[in-house]
Amino acid sequence: MREEIIVSGRNNPLIDPQLHVWHWEIPTYLFLGGLAAGLMFFAALYTIRNKENEYKTAVKIAPIIAPIALVLGLIALFLDLHHKLYFWRLYTTIRLESPMSWGAWTLMVVTPLSIIWTAIHMKDIFPKWNWKFDVIEELIEFFKKHKKTLAWIMLISSAILGIYTGILFSAFNARPLWNTSILGPLFLASGLSAGAAVVIWMSKNHLERKRFAQLDLMIIGIELFLIIHMFMGFLASTQVQIDAANLFLGGAYTAPFWIFVVFLGMIVPAILEGMELKGFKIPVAIPVVLVLFGSVMLRFIIAYAGQASRWLY
Repeated sequence: MREEIIVSGRNNPLIDPQLHVWHWEIPTYLFLGGLAAGLMFFAALYTIRNKENEYKTAVKIAPIIAPIALVLGLIALFLDLHHKLYFWRLYTTIRLESPMSWGAWTLMVVTPLSIIWTAIHMKDIFPKWNWKFDVIEELIEFFKKHKKTLAWIMLISSAILGIYTGILFSAFNARPLWNTSILGPLFLASGLSAGAAVVIWMSKNHLERKRFAQLDLMIIGIELFLIIHMFMGFLASTQVQIDAANLFLGGAYTAPFWIFVVFLGMIVPAILEGMELKGFKIPVAIPVVLVLFGSVMLRFIIAYAGQASRWLY
């Protein structure tokens, strides 16, 4: 028989457990959704600005990844569901106060948009591509005629999708680390950075790669500002928020967050992209992979650390 002396009911796993109910599926889904949002946002933006030919990769080529990322993300989300046969119930109502309802309906709009956007550019990417059915050709011609309208819808819906990936966390009042309005803009910025990195990787146009390297540098700066602002807000708040911040300021998640997310995922690629803009020859894959790695780790660490933070007072 094992005896234990319990001097406090606080922070005792036998009395006050830490429940980890969200596993790898949720951060994977949030990363893929943010990546798709970033790719679609830039495609729509440069279409609206009449720069399709100048930024061909961003508008026509890179968005091919968006529907693939969304489908894989939805598969990960589906795997996380406990009652998988009832997922359709999300679409029987609209609850404006529910971030999951917003997410479900946003995905209902964004996913077909990403497929349509890919379809209307298939012949530009693959000149020998032919659609087997005339009705598809007619639909594609219709969407091409209304491409600017489609771009506006995609711009707005992709921005909502990118913000939603953070709001999904921030709506949980019971988790102090998540309960901050910073997560929405931070996850949107992270998705845009990941999207810009993919465009840099896929583009063969020097001017396009230079432009998106500049954009990525700016977005990384915004991410760092939001992270600093988030911790300043925590440290100036109640004790539970201070305890949540301390998970990253000397606690269990200090090394993973500051090394994998901030240093390797933001600072190092920013330095490498800055060096490339100055004329140094940097293998393009290195900063791109680091940005994507940092984007993935941001979601995983926030997901797991958030579940470790709780109200104790």
